[in-house]
Amino acid sequence: MRLLTDHFRRLLDFSGREVRGQFWPWTGFVFLLTTIAMVGVMVPFMMQAFGKMRQFAAEHPGQATVTQGPGHYSIEIEGSHPELMPDFGPLMIGVGVIGLIAAGLLAAAVARRLHDRGMRGYWGLVPLVLLVTAMVLMSKLFSGGVPSDALFGTAFLVNLTYNVSLLILAVLLAKGSDPGENRFGPPPSD
Repeated sequence: MRLLTDHFRRLLDFSGREVRGQFWPWTGFVFLLTTIAMVGVMVPFMMQAFGKMRQFAAEHPGQATVTQGPGHYSIEIEGSHPELMPDFGPLMIGVGVIGLIAAGLLAAAVARRLHDRGMRGYWGLVPLVLLVTAMVLMSKLFSGGVPSDALFGTAFLVNLTYNVSLLILAVLLAKGSDPGENRFGPPPSD
C-alpha cells in the first residue's frame, strides 16, 4: 500500500530515479485501473449496439436471422443498414480520455525509471505522441462515411509505429539500473 501512496504523492515528480521493483507494481496497478475503466466505457456502448440489432430483428423478421443455442447468440442482418452502425465518436473520446489519464498516472514514474537507466525521461513521450495521433486518426476514420484508403493506411502505420515504440520503451524500462550515481542522482534504495 505504501508503494501506491508514494506514487500518488510523486505524480508530478519527474526528477530522480526509480528502480524496477517500485516501477512495475505501480504500472500493474495503473493497467488494472485502465482495464476496469475501458470495460466501463465499452460495455454500455456494445450493449446499446446489440440492443439496436435485436430491435431491428424483431421489427424486420424478414431481413434478420437470429440463431441461438447453448453458449451462443447471433443476428445476421441482410442488406445495408447504416442506422445500425454505432457512433464510434463518443467511444473513441472515452477511450482517449482513459488513455490520457493512464499516461498521466505513469508519466513521472516512466521518467524516473528512464533516469535510473541513465536516459532522459523525454524518451517516454514517443509512444504518447503516437497514441494521441492514432486516436485522432481513428476518430476521423470512424466518424462516418467511407474512409479514404490514405487515411486508413496512415492510421495503420501510426498504430504500427506506436506498438513498436511501446515495445522498445517496455524493454528499456525492464532493463536493470545503472550501477552507481548517474547524471540523475544516486541509485535509489529499494
